Amino acid sequence: MKTFYAVLANSLAAALTNTFVWFAVTFWVYLETKSVIATSVMAGVYLGTVALSGFFLGSIVDRYKKKTSMMISGVLTLLFYTAALLILIVTPDEVFKRDDSISLWAFIVLALFGAITGNIRTIALSTVVTILVPEETRDKANGMVGTANGVSFLVASIFSGLVIGFMGILWMMALALGCTIIVLLHLMTITIPEKGIVHTESHYESIDIRGTIKVVGLVPGLFGLIFFNTFNNFLGGVFMSLMDAYGLSMVSVQVWGILWGVLSLGFIIGGLVVAKKGLGKKPLKTLFVCNIIMWIITILFPIQASIELLAVGMFAYLCLIPVVEATEQTILQKVIPHERQGRVFGFAQSIEQAASPITAFMIGPIAKFMFIPFMTTGAGASWIGSWFGTGTARGLALLFIATGFIGLLITLLAMQSDAYQKLSKVYKKPEPEMDAGALPASGF
Repeated sequence: MKTFYAVLANSLAAALTNTFVWFAVTFWVYLETKSVIATSVMAGVYLGTVALSGFFLGSIVDRYKKKTSMMISGVLTLLFYTAALLILIVTPDEVFKRDDSISLWAFIVLALFGAITGNIRTIALSTVVTILVPEETRDKANGMVGTANGVSFLVASIFSGLVIGFMGILWMMALALGCTIIVLLHLMTITIPEKGIVHTESHYESIDIRGTIKVVGLVPGLFGLIFFNTFNNFLGGVFMSLMDAYGLSMVSVQVWGILWGVLSLGFIIGGLVVAKKGLGKKPLKTLFVCNIIMWIITILFPIQASIELLAVGMFAYLCLIPVVEATEQTILQKVIPHERQGRVFGFAQSIEQAASPITAFMIGPIAKFMFIPFMTTGAGASWIGSWFGTGTARGLALLFIATGFIGLLITLLAMQSDAYQKLSKVYKKPEPEMDAGALPASGF
């Protein structure tokens, strides 16, 4: 466990740096351009790259030792951040105020790739839990991972807003470079006990999507879980695209950053509860109950233009995210052979994230040309504006509420599905010795 704690601390520092960069860049782009479409396109590019890269990044984790994978992640991040900083240095400030600026988008893409290469470490960390932690306590270890993610979210939220507000984007990138170097130096001091790389089948040197799909198909109901999370991420793209614009319509960037830092305590609390109590005997049921509560919160917090209501709703929402994430990790760690876990975690990440970019690319124009006019000068302002409010922020609020109703309906239907019942039964069984040559079982 000492090694696990060391790896977890190192991953915490890396995640903090990458989250800090992406939050800060998002805040800065919106403040410079005042463009909702720019932030939604950023979210779409980010999520699209995450989705496409999951297959490849997962194969890196399986192909190399876990420490080597993490070192690759850190070096790539360092190179991308260095290139982004150089663009900031040589480009005049006024160029970044146009949302069609090539220099602006070159900087955004480089910063984005720097953050995304950190996903190699995220996938590797899930497999390290399998190596270092016994099965009976893995759910609690996953809770610690969730707590670490919450801490990174908290600190990054606070400092990204403050650094952008008081120091600027140039200092932010310089700090990110320094932190990345420190993380790499610390990682060199850690030894992860691995016997070697397990060679799986004949397609070992390739990404082997077909073999990974076959392994996932061997677990009845597992595709159903992945597709359910995929749909949730499709709806979740609304939050990633528009939440900053919604919050910044009510408070300054400094207050917004500090507020998200405080709200991120929800991540920590949720992770600590899982680390202490586990997920119970029926973790899949816990997953769906949490989703029901989250969608109800999504319906309620935008009812009025209140930063207090937003804060309370988002705090409760964030408390539940580590529970949801720990559930999927714990199930995959139990039912998937270790030598395939990197690729399966990467596969799940790619499939689940694939829907969010579609939402992110679509939602900016939908908000700008449909919901915002509807609640500004359109029929919605006349019908419900007297109590709901009018204007840009209320258009975004109505979009959040519609998203919540759709998510709640889909979750209730999914709980009645055959895949839910099958996967619940599979989880109760001992860890299987899976036959790579077995035929895939139907699960969705």
